[in-house]
Order: sequence, then structure tokens, then C-alpha cells
Amino acid sequence: MILLKTVEINSAVFFYSMLSKFKYQILLHLIIIMWGFTGILGKLIHLEAFIIVWYRVFIAFIALGIGMFILRKPFKVRSRKQLLKIAFVGILVGLHWITFYMSIQLSTASLGILCLSTTTVHVAWLEPIIMKRRISWLEIILSLIVVYGIYFVSGDFNANETKALVYGLISAFFAAAFAVSNTKLAEDSTPAQISLYEMVSAFIFITIVLLFQGRIDLTILKMSQSDFLWLLFLGILCTSFAFLAIIEIMKKLGAFTVSLSINLEPVYTILLAIFILKENELLGTNFYVGSIIIIAVVVANAVIKSIEKRRLKKAGNQVITS
Repeated sequence: MILLKTVEINSAVFFYSMLSKFKYQILLHLIIIMWGFTGILGKLIHLEAFIIVWYRVFIAFIALGIGMFILRKPFKVRSRKQLLKIAFVGILVGLHWITFYMSIQLSTASLGILCLSTTTVHVAWLEPIIMKRRISWLEIILSLIVVYGIYFVSGDFNANETKALVYGLISAFFAAAFAVSNTKLAEDSTPAQISLYEMVSAFIFITIVLLFQGRIDLTILKMSQSDFLWLLFLGILCTSFAFLAIIEIMKKLGAFTVSLSINLEPVYTILLAIFILKENELLGTNFYVGSIIIIAVVVANAVIKSIEKRRLKKAGNQVITS
């Protein structure tokens, strides 16, 4: 009996020590799973894409504001010009999410998130323009392989699925545009400031669109209890908490570890879609072969960039020491 209790105590201590040691890695993958789950929510929430995103950005900026106040993060942006730039990028964020959910609602969560993996295709040509750097031919080649993967996936699509594919690829373009723009904005503003004001501007933009459509009335508040709870989960945990937490995780684990791990998001989404939405019954072999091609390229791109970065850093250190 005493031996059994000793084993239980030792097991508990070992489990706790492992949990403490890898808590940031565990938290990182929980956040990536939550991000992967956002695609599933496009099916679970029975509201139009515009309305889902309208609620998401509204809940997110309220939650972010409260989070920044509690963590005592500065709200003031350096200049009005900087604020206008952030506001414009916020509109891109809103358009990205709207087209993303439109893609999912027309087809499957798996297709929507897979299209989002093609963001790197657009980053390959957008980053040299926005960040004023040389074109990477390696990125161009990898992007062409991704395009082949998309061609493979869409081989036996019907009209609705083709339309979903178009919306998904447009969503990926907006994702690339705001991702590269955020890199530029981060030179003068904190990530928390950027995220907060992007959510505010996205909310204002979508509200204006809905006003012009004559859809801002009491009917917009009509939803089921499950829709309301999923929207809270989407806005607070998947958006606000995840964003603030990822900043802290990046400080502990480094940008490369985080960015490489985020490439697993499509894998998590597809697995979740199989278990929750039974999408494996809707998707053929072509889809999964194309998915493997695209995800392999995305991960390979991150690994190659890491090797290049370490090589340049090593070369730089050798120059300094000599």
C-alpha cells in the first residue's frame, strides 16, 4: 500500500515537472488548435459570413482592450498617420475573415484552411514590394509547387466548390497582405496596439457595409444560444487571448519555433473536420494528396528559411570575431 502511494506521488511529481518544463510548447499547440478550430466554427455557427466576422471583431476589440488595460500595455499610437495605416490593414483583416468564412460555408472547413495555406504564394511577391527586399526565387519555386497542389485538389470540384476555392484563394491574398503589412507596422507600434486598432477598424468597416445594405436592425441580434457561445469562444479565446498569449510565447520559444509550429494549423483543422464534421466522407483522394503537397511545401519553406537565417548569423559572428 505504501509502495503504491509512493509510485502515485512520484508519477504526479514527474507529470508536474514535465508540464512545467513544456508548458509554453503545450500552450502554443493549444492556441494553434484553437486557430484551426476557427474554420470548424464557420460550419458550427449558423450565421452569414459577414455577421460572424462582425461579431468576431466586435468581441475581439472589447476583449483586447480589457486585456491591454489589465496588462498595462500602452494604447497610444505614435502618430495619426500610423493609426490610419493600421486602420487600412484592419479592413484587409476583415476582408480576409469574410472571404475565409464564405469559402467554408460554400464547401468545407478543410478546403477553406487549405486555401489559407497558399498565403506564402502571395507573401513571395508582396514582401519584396512592401518591405523593399530582393525577390527570393526559392520562394517563387515553392509557390509554384503550392499552385500545383491547389490544381491537384480542385481536379474534381463542382461549381460550388470551385467558387469556394476562389474565395479561399482571395482570403489567402488578404491574409498575406495584412501579414506583410503588420511586419512593417511593427517597426513603430506594439503588436497589441496593432491588433486592437485593426479590430476596431474592421468592425467600423463591416458596420458601414451592413448599414449601406440596410441590415443593421434587431434581426442582426437573432441567434441561437449555441451560436452566441461559439461567437464568444471565437472572439475572446481564438482571437484576443490567443493573440496576447502568442506574443508572450514568442518571447520564450523564439519566432522560428512559433512560426514553424503554426504551419501545423491546416493539419489540425483537417483532423478536427474529419472527427467533428465527418468531412472525410465528402472529400476524395485528390484533396488529401494535394493537401500533403501544400503542407509539405509550407513546412519546408519555414525550415529552409531557418537554415538560411542561422547560416547568415554564423557568418556574421565570424566576421565580427575576425
